[in-house]
Amino acid sequence: MEKALLPLVVTSDPRPFNQQLPEPPGPKCVLEPQDSPELAPTLVCTLCCCFGIIYCCFGYRCFKAVMFLSGLLSGALVIFLLCHKEQVLETQLSLEVSAGIALGIGFLCGLVTMLVRSVGLFLTGLLLGLTLGAGLLLGTEPIYQPPSAWVPGGALVGLALLGALLTLRWPRPFTVLGTALLGAAVLVACADFFLEGLALGSRLGQRLQALPALPPLCWYSWVLLGAWPALGALGALAQWKLMAEEHGGHTSVVLSRQQRHLQLLRIRQQEAKWHRSPPGVGFYHRQLSPNTRHPADSLAPSYLQSLQERQLSPSTQATAPNTVLDLDSDCGSTVPLTTPSGSTQT
Repeated sequence: MEKALLPLVVTSDPRPFNQQLPEPPGPKCVLEPQDSPELAPTLVCTLCCCFGIIYCCFGYRCFKAVMFLSGLLSGALVIFLLCHKEQVLETQLSLEVSAGIALGIGFLCGLVTMLVRSVGLFLTGLLLGLTLGAGLLLGTEPIYQPPSAWVPGGALVGLALLGALLTLRWPRPFTVLGTALLGAAVLVACADFFLEGLALGSRLGQRLQALPALPPLCWYSWVLLGAWPALGALGALAQWKLMAEEHGGHTSVVLSRQQRHLQLLRIRQQEAKWHRSPPGVGFYHRQLSPNTRHPADSLAPSYLQSLQERQLSPSTQATAPNTVLDLDSDCGSTVPLTTPSGSTQT
């Protein structure tokens, strides 16, 4: 009796069928920093750490500097990739020439974003949307696999445009949020470079290409990914604190200026009153109290009226030159209390 032949099965596993061999070892999740990193990438990563701290903690406070750095780095990166990866004028440019062209165009882009406020806000919103999209792509890896590369690419573009429009509509809160999250992302990327050689960056590129059956991330990669929103929240709180202190100091300065202005106005009003008063006449009477005046200053009005009528009567007009009457004087009356003997004889 002939033995029945077993069916031939073709599998992707190179091991023989039904051979009891151990499973291939998975990736070791052992935290091993790089032994001897190269000098140039290390310097670039250190410089990016400094930029990340400035972005995260002083993004809105150093608005002009942050806008210049955003334009410079974004423009330089895009132009460098275009010049180094693609052929320009049917010639392949060297690394140094590509870096020089990228820096020149990046410098112009930085000046535009620094001087034109709307362009800087639009670029900040774009970077905010791209940062959020990249974090969502990495964070949703265990639960969602994109069917094609158009899905993550479209999601990134949509979030970037949405962030740009929101930043143009509400500049202050979204500028603070965008700079804080972007600075935190740069710090996490630098830590990823020193710890695992940009494993998160490589995984982001694989997710953008929608590659299937990716190995799971290690635990420290998830720790770094979880530290990104925490650092962003701390940076946003620090920026709001600095903004509150600056607003309080500005308010106190404005109040002190207003108080000084009011004091100057009062002094000028007093000076104007002194200048409008008659020279040399009213000053003594304003300073002199009523108790210190002469008793002749307070003569009865009826007495003064009788003197005036006596002077204007026909019997006294002939002897008017011998009589002196000063009714307009404030310092007393010069009318003699006794009339001459010749004037009484009629």
